[in-house]
Amino acid sequence: MKIAVPYENGRIFQHFGHTEAFKVYRVEDGKILGSEIIGSNGSGHGALAKLLDEQGIDVLICGGIGGGAQAALEERGIELCAGAEGDTDEAVAAYLRGELHNTGANCEHHHGEDHSCGEHGCGEHGCGQGCHGAKMGRNSGKRCRTHYRGTFNDGTQFDSSYDRGEPLEFICGAGQMIPGFDAAVADMEVGQVLDVHLTPAEAYGEVDPDAIFTVEIARVPGAESVFVGQQVYLQDQYGRPFPVKIAAKDESTITFDANHEMAGKELNFRIELVEVAEA
Repeated sequence: MKIAVPYENGRIFQHFGHTEAFKVYRVEDGKILGSEIIGSNGSGHGALAKLLDEQGIDVLICGGIGGGAQAALEERGIELCAGAEGDTDEAVAAYLRGELHNTGANCEHHHGEDHSCGEHGCGEHGCGQGCHGAKMGRNSGKRCRTHYRGTFNDGTQFDSSYDRGEPLEFICGAGQMIPGFDAAVADMEVGQVLDVHLTPAEAYGEVDPDAIFTVEIARVPGAESVFVGQQVYLQDQYGRPFPVKIAAKDESTITFDANHEMAGKELNFRIELVEVAEA
């Protein structure tokens, strides 16, 4: 049996439709034989359900999930155990002990009456924010330090560790980076410089229409003062913040876009592996 859990930094990522990595457990006779982290390779519940099916997943343990995602999983015969929180290893162990129970669909586009709208500056874009897993390679599981320069296809630079004067440090294959970046570094040698072109699936995924939603302004405290184009934070049903962009607003409604700002974009990186050490 194979169990998948939306994964971020050792914990259950609470938005199934936007998860950037899964931790997949191999189980036999109620015991965990091993696990690996895989990238989501796209966004939206349909694409994720297909990915899990292709990976031979029998059970999905997750936190927040909507009715559409639940239906997509049912169509592919994947058992759902929603409403879980905390450490992924502990959640799987609890499931195997029969202590974890499915709450069903519990999140519709991540909006509800308990959301509040907090201002958030755009800040510096870093390729290690909200990112996901990699293929196995000589550097997988090791602490890597890289310099990089990121550009769009027209040559416009969107980020550079060289400009900051400090290499980026991360654990290769631990779900801290976008899939294509992680995969490139996995087999690099120290001192090597590599140019890579990433499709949206290898970077921040395609634009997910389900991540664009409209609510009444009266249901979102603080919405009166925000403006179109601004990036803000909403809160999920667990009180955890997630970033959205104001896509539209009129006298009575406001439309949020929870897609990553880089969703749907092809990206180019020049990567220099500076150092590799044991994690």
